[in-house]
Amino acid sequence: MLSYRAALRRMAALGPYAISAASVALCLFLTVLAVKTPWAPLPRPVIAAAGLAGTGAVWFRGRWPVAVAVVGAGAYVLSGNPGPLLISLFSGAGTRFLALAAIGMAGFLAQQWVDGGRLGTDALISAVTATGATLAAGAYVTTRRELTRSLRERAERAETEQRLRDEQARSAERGRIAREMHDVLAHKMTLISLHAGGLEVNASAGPERVEREAALIRLSAREALEELRKILGVLHAGPDDDDDDFPDLRRLVDSWVSAGGTVTLHGDIGTWPPETARAAHRLVQEGLTNAHKHAHGAPVTVTATGSREAGVTIAVANGRSPQPSPETGAGVGLVGLAERFRLIGGTVRGGPDDAGGWRLEGRLPWHAADASPRESHDQDTAG
Repeated sequence: MLSYRAALRRMAALGPYAISAASVALCLFLTVLAVKTPWAPLPRPVIAAAGLAGTGAVWFRGRWPVAVAVVGAGAYVLSGNPGPLLISLFSGAGTRFLALAAIGMAGFLAQQWVDGGRLGTDALISAVTATGATLAAGAYVTTRRELTRSLRERAERAETEQRLRDEQARSAERGRIAREMHDVLAHKMTLISLHAGGLEVNASAGPERVEREAALIRLSAREALEELRKILGVLHAGPDDDDDDFPDLRRLVDSWVSAGGTVTLHGDIGTWPPETARAAHRLVQEGLTNAHKHAHGAPVTVTATGSREAGVTIAVANGRSPQPSPETGAGVGLVGLAERFRLIGGTVRGGPDDAGGWRLEGRLPWHAADASPRESHDQDTAG
């Protein structure tokens, strides 16, 4: 029994053409036996012709199951070879059950009438048993095959969806890393450029000034590298595992003032929740960096207010630049900033103000980490 099942599995693995070839070979072998014995009271040429017709029809049982069953029933009546009829009933049981049952009953009863000249209860029971058993076996195999195919397709679809989810997760992680890199490097590189520009325009500055500016440049570069290493470590653990506090706003503003910028701070982060404080710090970084790029020399005002009831509002506003910069930028920083605020339930608005300057404003709930992302946010970052 085990070797029989193994043989059937190997045959099924070869495909429908191998199964059809094996079925035709079996029917041909039975036809030879029917002619030699013989299995029917008719002349041998009739038995051979009927058996060959039924054997050839077996090849087309998948396309025309009812027609092949009719030919098989006729071949069984004329040759006594039940192979074509049984194979056609077995193969088509999953599609045309009732029609094949009627053809099978008619074929078995007609053969017994031709063979014995009469029909009785035993003939009816035999026909019902043979037809029912063949159709039941065929329906079981067909259902099992369809179930196996469905499970295989479902598994392949699940693997495909998992690959898509993995790819989306990798893309999201790459985007997150890119935004964090932009936040850190753009801010620090702008500070370094500001200090270096101060040395360039004051070539006659004394050694003390040169030493102080060089120390600030070295400090900014070192802080950039430290934050870069911190980001690469934190991003693998996720944002919830980042317990390191960013520098407060006072220190951030002082670094710009020491580099020659005109920056005024109203309010302070104080004891804001960590996630809210980090988002606010990033907004101020982005606002100061953009003010230096696009409105170099213009005064900048940073305003920070927050309470548990009203939430947090952080704004960076710069006046009209005395020397407008032709640089436009790609706008990646503002897009990433808006996405950061949206994910923690906040909004970002950026645009020109009535005085001809630029104002970047963000609003957050007090506990940003517990807030759900908003479906939309008011963002105008053009220009």
